[in-house]
Amino acid sequence: MTNLLLFSSTVLIWGTTWIAIALQIGPVPVLVSVFYRFALAALVLVGVLALTGRLKVPTLKQQPFILVQALSLFCCNFLCFYHAASYVPSGLISVVFSLATVYNAVNARIFFGDVIKPRTLVAAGLGATGLALLFGPEIYIAVNPDSWKGIGLSALGTLFFSFGNMASRRNSAEGIAPVTANAWGMSYGAIALLLLIGLTGTPIVLPPNQTYLAALVYLSVIGSVVGFTTYLMLVSRIGSQKAAYATVLFPVVALTLSSLYEDYHFTPLAMVGLALTLAGNAVMFARLPRRQPVIAIEPVELKA
Repeated sequence: MTNLLLFSSTVLIWGTTWIAIALQIGPVPVLVSVFYRFALAALVLVGVLALTGRLKVPTLKQQPFILVQALSLFCCNFLCFYHAASYVPSGLISVVFSLATVYNAVNARIFFGDVIKPRTLVAAGLGATGLALLFGPEIYIAVNPDSWKGIGLSALGTLFFSFGNMASRRNSAEGIAPVTANAWGMSYGAIALLLLIGLTGTPIVLPPNQTYLAALVYLSVIGSVVGFTTYLMLVSRIGSQKAAYATVLFPVVALTLSSLYEDYHFTPLAMVGLALTLAGNAVMFARLPRRQPVIAIEPVELKA
């Protein structure tokens, strides 16, 4: 029941964050928006843990992998996603993000020696075909270069997300609770983003309106503090590959919202593409029936 609750919460929360990200695209530079998000999230999470006496300090040996998790999950990936949102509808970004299941399978093989099953290749083929159908009207008919930028940034952001999953898996194996890793990771991510703002000379623009502020609070508290905690708890409980299966259902929620609040419209071709993308992920993580062992029965010699 706990795993089901964590799974459902992650799907509902992250399936709705894409529209909130789209609401932040505008006068505030992307780098500053991402900084606002994780600075506020870090303040909330660290503050709650400190007030409840649950704030723990990782050892010096554990710090490098906390930093990897921070840069992957709370910095680089969202810079990619926020920039992608200015090129393609947010719901389509979430479809690319659903391929995190394939990313995680490959990275788990590289970093932990997990076996990649043949059905992973089938899933990757289905997912790639589905994405080609989803983006087909924009890429092959309109020949819109912005679509390629959105796809590339979304794919890169998903790769960073997968690296963060691998770091989180390693941190959990070392006994670091997900909430502790998140608290320090979000803090480090916010510091890294602030450094990037200074190095690039990006102007710090204050939140322009109540819509932006509402989106910021939702993304920081619900999308980051709650969403990342439930997801990384899943990673620690059932593994990175199975936890990533939650991303299969993100597009269903996100594309629905995108069709209501953005210019995205479902077409028959897009529906087929979405179905293939979801089918590819489902094939990868479906539980196959086990073969029953065949017991050989020795012939019995009958005596007259």
